[in-house]
Amino acid sequence: MHFKQLIDYLTPFRGVLILAGGLMLVGSTASLVTPWFAGQFAEGLLGDQSAWKLTLGEILALWAVLLVVQAVVHFFSTYLVTRSGARILAQLSNRLYDHLQSLPVSYFHHRKRGDVLALLSNDVAILSHFVTGTLAGVLPTLLVLIGSFVLMARIDGVVALLVAALIPIFFLILKILGKEIRPLSSALVQKQADTLAIAEENLGLLPLIKSFTRESTESERFQQQIADVLRLRTHQLKLQAILSPALQLLASAGILLVLWISSKHLMQGELAIPDLITLLLYGLLFARPVSSLANLYGQTQQARGASERLLDIFSVAPEPEDTNQIKMPPMKGEISFQDICFHYPGGPDVIKHLSLHIKAGETVAITGPNGAGKSTLLHLLMRFSDPMRGRIEIDGIDIRGVTLASLRQQIGLVAQNVLLADGTIEENIGYGCPDARMPEIEAAARAAHAHQFISELPEGYLTTIGEQGVRLSGGQRQRIALARALLTDPVILLLDEATAMFDVEGEQYFIQECRELLHTRTVILITHRPASLALADRLIQL
Repeated sequence: MHFKQLIDYLTPFRGVLILAGGLMLVGSTASLVTPWFAGQFAEGLLGDQSAWKLTLGEILALWAVLLVVQAVVHFFSTYLVTRSGARILAQLSNRLYDHLQSLPVSYFHHRKRGDVLALLSNDVAILSHFVTGTLAGVLPTLLVLIGSFVLMARIDGVVALLVAALIPIFFLILKILGKEIRPLSSALVQKQADTLAIAEENLGLLPLIKSFTRESTESERFQQQIADVLRLRTHQLKLQAILSPALQLLASAGILLVLWISSKHLMQGELAIPDLITLLLYGLLFARPVSSLANLYGQTQQARGASERLLDIFSVAPEPEDTNQIKMPPMKGEISFQDICFHYPGGPDVIKHLSLHIKAGETVAITGPNGAGKSTLLHLLMRFSDPMRGRIEIDGIDIRGVTLASLRQQIGLVAQNVLLADGTIEENIGYGCPDARMPEIEAAARAAHAHQFISELPEGYLTTIGEQGVRLSGGQRQRIALARALLTDPVILLLDEATAMFDVEGEQYFIQECRELLHTRTVILITHRPASLALADRLIQL
């Protein structure tokens, strides 16, 4: 996808935009007629017969009708354009969000969330405004520019040619001053994204910042980032501030030139006063689109800067397509890792030639030092990433040949870093089964030994837990995550340090009560805690 394709995608409401463009053209035509009415009115005031033999009252009446039509057309065109802009913004935001959601988990390991948020909040808005607020007005602007020039030429060809001679100067100024705008706009958009990333990261690390009294340091870092944004913005505004007056001065010089030449022709009897008035008004009308085209250049460069960032992320391949894959049949739970090799981009090998067979219904504990690839093994089984070499089979079926949904729906994962949504306990437990009823949610909570502490909360299962479960303890968050996994009744259960946040007593209770629960499914248990190893049928050390 390149810039033109992106613009094409941004204009799905072509019918509405064409209608709005047509209304704009009608409004531009009305603008071109206005100076003619002024000339006719001046001719009537001087006692001469107007071209259509109209009285002053008739001229004013027709002029008033024209103004009403112009106002009505302007209302409808503005409404259609702004409504289309809102719809384009919503559609592009949805597509970008869906694409982000389809990317592999590993993609986000190397990206700041603030950069992604900037794409959704800033870049899509820039492009939406460019399509509806800038591109939609190009044709009407050109109509006014060309129309006013042609009508000037009909009145006085010499004046029109002199005005046309100023156009190359106009483009030269655009070339000189506009040369810096595109890279500057790209740098500014990136710097704004970096600022948002720092703010998002620091707000998430606020307890850490306060613990190490880093408030002043982080404040200075953020202020420096804002200073960089201000410097780039100031430079951009200076260029825009120079560009607009320079072109306006050029347009004004053209109008003065029109006046000077026209006055000469008037004194020589080659031009009548009504024609002089009409010519001057067309000169003023000609100057207006010149200024608009200057803004068009700057906005185009800004849109290209935003589009480059969007095109970069749209070019990232999503997770493997499920088009030709089969649906994973109901699992028995036999797992086979065959000569697996894996490394993260730019890093050393994490897993080297690993082969491991786990029987259906077996509980296997995996231990080893940090960085040995324990959590990575679970991620490969969930297909968050694929191995560089080897294959993983479940019940003799290569998991790369089945759809992701049918694979993941039969595997329950309780990750080391518990992820919870800012909602109620009921919503978090039922996250994987939106249609689950309260008795099923409560049964899953009992199985995870979370029901007791939930019942002791003032609002029970309707308790709001805050972002990432901030209102719960670490052990309570892990129990909620386990209940969420158990509600889907997975054949394979992956527990990554699932008791790390439990106290000793809680861990012993969990081990005693969960034996029967885990016995009915295949379990891979990653743990550093000796007590949890009692749950395992077999111990594997990486």
